[in-house]
Amino acid sequence: MIEALAVLIGEWDVESNKLGVRGRATVDRFEGDGFVRLRSGGDDGEMPTSTWIIGSDDSTDHCTSLYYDSRNVRRVYQMRVRDGVWTIWRDAPNFNQRYIGKIIDGGKTIAGQWEFSEDGKSWEVDFDLTYRKVQ
Repeated sequence: MIEALAVLIGEWDVESNKLGVRGRATVDRFEGDGFVRLRSGGDDGEMPTSTWIIGSDDSTDHCTSLYYDSRNVRRVYQMRVRDGVWTIWRDAPNFNQRYIGKIIDGGKTIAGQWEFSEDGKSWEVDFDLTYRKVQ
């Protein structure tokens, strides 16, 4: 599954219109092709800096991601890229989360939104998040 994340590799401008924040994200491989790392943060300090370490298990159709940010938030997410959609999800008591981003413009833009749910059934939009590839 880690091969499916190749579309994410590169430098990205990141923005959320709802939150009014902008930042930059870098996605690269490390340990050969064993893992993918996503680092992001805002230029003005409004967007927390974060690091995702992403790896896969040969027996699943998705990746597991360890997340940490400058607010001292630590989470474990599942992730996949399939059929032009980048999906990240977390099932946790009273605070389920998911990001659904459509990969468009030949892989140069990922437009999506983070959603949350207390019960895992009724979802509400938390905020939009768009990635635009710089290189």
